Amino acid sequence: MTEMLQYDFMQRALIAAALVGLVAPVIGVFLVQRRLALLGDGIGHVALTGVALGYLTQTSPLLLALAVSVVGAAAIELIRVRARTGGDVALALLFYGGIAGGVLLIGLAPGANSATLTGFLFGSVSSVGEEDVAVVVALAAVVLAVIGFFWRELFVLCQDEESARASGLPVRLLSLVIAVTAALTVVVSMRVVGVLMVSALMVVPVAAAQQLARSFRVTALLAMAIGLLCSLGGLTGAFYVDVAPGAAIVLLTLAVFAVAVAAGYVLRAATGRARVRADGPSPGPDDPGTVGTMPQTERGSVSR
Repeated sequence: MTEMLQYDFMQRALIAAALVGLVAPVIGVFLVQRRLALLGDGIGHVALTGVALGYLTQTSPLLLALAVSVVGAAAIELIRVRARTGGDVALALLFYGGIAGGVLLIGLAPGANSATLTGFLFGSVSSVGEEDVAVVVALAAVVLAVIGFFWRELFVLCQDEESARASGLPVRLLSLVIAVTAALTVVVSMRVVGVLMVSALMVVPVAAAQQLARSFRVTALLAMAIGLLCSLGGLTGAFYVDVAPGAAIVLLTLAVFAVAVAAGYVLRAATGRARVRADGPSPGPDDPGTVGTMPQTERGSVSR
């Protein structure tokens, strides 16, 4: 660990990875609950077009990715709500348009090449600069502040949209908040895990936490803890083994999910056995105590 911290780029990468591990799962909780788990993928593809525009105009790729991602997230929500097109089709449109636009513009941008595209697709911690870290820190703070401020309203929306509308909540605004916050999260995460795998860090820690937690709040906190540990652990492993950090982080997260599934199964089985012992054995069909509890339809059929 000491050896890794001697490098400035790894210090910056660890800061970015820690923030990504915290921010991605907390917005992922709402996406999973609303069955929009692939929204991160759609926004990630759009963000690639913003990166390419940054290189083409010789400005900040991250800032332009942020602007384009926010516009794309708003477009997804608008298409999903107002058009006859379903949400999955709206995502598919941005999938294809975003990746095609990104590849086309990267080819036209001076100084950009396939290595540049690969770095944003799959993550490249060695290219994380001080400006990137500053942007990541600022965006992560905004995401956490927005989620904290709208927590109760977003919880109600994700549980039941109709109930949220009936209670007077601004459903359309809150849905836009989720989409835009997801866009910010994609930009936060793209340097570490890449746009193609950012959705995994939003969804998989949440899925793992759901195996072990029952309440919404505990699920969110546990997902953030899993995301943080997997981001730092995957980045550390990638440094010493010399593999792609984004892939290492995602695979470690999937491994944690597998362990959580097994642990959740054991916990549920143990809880079920404890409940049976506490309640006592259920009476069998030949138990005299069950005669008086037979349903009326069954008693009638026997008499006939």
